[in-house]
Amino acid sequence: MSITKHLSEFTSELSYSGLPQEVATRCKFLILDCIGNAVRARAEAESTSALLSAVHVLGLANGSARVFADERGYAPAGAVLVNATLAHSLDFDDTHAAAIVHAGAPVIPAALAAAEITGASGAEVIAAVVAGYEVALRLALALPAGAHYDRGFHPSATCGVFGAAAAAACIFGLSAEQTASAFGIALSQSSGSLQFLSNGAWTKRFQVGWAGMSGFVAATLARENFIGASYPIEGKHGFLNAYAPSPNPERVIQNLGTDWELMQMGVKPYPSCRWGHAGIDAAIALRKEHDFRPEAIASVTLGLSRAGMLLIGEPVAKKRNPENIVDAQFSGPFVIAMALTTGNMEWDSYKRLDDPAIRRLMSQISCVNDPDIEVEFPANMSGKLTIVASGQTYTKKVIVPKGEPAHFLNATELQTKFMGLAAPVLGASRADGLAETVLGLQRIKRAAMLFENNISAATAA
Repeated sequence: MSITKHLSEFTSELSYSGLPQEVATRCKFLILDCIGNAVRARAEAESTSALLSAVHVLGLANGSARVFADERGYAPAGAVLVNATLAHSLDFDDTHAAAIVHAGAPVIPAALAAAEITGASGAEVIAAVVAGYEVALRLALALPAGAHYDRGFHPSATCGVFGAAAAAACIFGLSAEQTASAFGIALSQSSGSLQFLSNGAWTKRFQVGWAGMSGFVAATLARENFIGASYPIEGKHGFLNAYAPSPNPERVIQNLGTDWELMQMGVKPYPSCRWGHAGIDAAIALRKEHDFRPEAIASVTLGLSRAGMLLIGEPVAKKRNPENIVDAQFSGPFVIAMALTTGNMEWDSYKRLDDPAIRRLMSQISCVNDPDIEVEFPANMSGKLTIVASGQTYTKKVIVPKGEPAHFLNATELQTKFMGLAAPVLGASRADGLAETVLGLQRIKRAAMLFENNISAATAA
């Protein structure tokens, strides 16, 4: 049986009743996290205004499909594009360390838009989201993601389109053959470049949104019996062979339906590139343990893997002088400077981007490829922080950053993160009600209820 057929049959046959309880529960937490990010980004991400304006001009802002924290109706494809872009706009969304994929942003909006069309239940959405995560993550693991990165690809987008297609196909109830066609159509739309790093472009968030929309469109075309390319995963010009030099196709289906890659997702406690989180954990811990003042710090070294250096460590001059929020999200010096100065790294931290004290400390922070950290890749997004302050040297290595599966946030921490993101936009009462709906999603007969009464507090007033 081909790799594509295995994936297609898995997707078409998956149901809520076939999921282990811990997988279904974790899935709801990931949906909650995704929605919280989308709600806050709808109100505050600097790219949102331009995105919504373009969606309106394109004629995608007319319909009954919904966007979080927005009273307007959208065309279904437009709603997916907006929700998926918003979910990734804060860079605060879930991450699979080994796959280097933010799976929720493209997958969850595609499942929800399909559910609005079909009237699918909450349980059906949970199963579809799980299918989407498994497809996207397993493709990234088979490339593997590090080699894919070296070619300049952004796996959250390139692999995310297949995950979005799987999620929508599952909701639509497509047959295995139709699902294979959806993957074949998604292949023609798989894209995403790391070139956004050159100038802090908004394309990182957009290309993940586009992946969600493209996967949704692929499943919709397949639903109408449009024929996609055969063998899109393992074919001569299929995804794995075209997008990486030495893929491992069998990794896609290894223990499929037994080992759940969704359970290896981490949830970010900080709104920045995941490669900096181990360093942030270390900075917060060292600050608390030794109570040194930022002005007493002579130098700071953040040890990273080669992949981490690519994202947050180099080029040095640019990382020490971020010019905008995207630059700062991918700046090891910025996030470490914030953590050392304030004892935290949160969305409002970006308001201090031009703070002279932060700028001064950034100039003293270096990122290096550390052999001790390199050996942890790709299993962990680890980091080692060394601080010289008042003539003393302090070092802390964090192998598993907070939020990873082995150090996962508990239910209270997850809900606190959600409320911190959503309550300022929706109001505490609406945000709390939305969280309650998500966490009881398996009992809801019509998943589209998630979009009811979720408009912003300002609009409601």
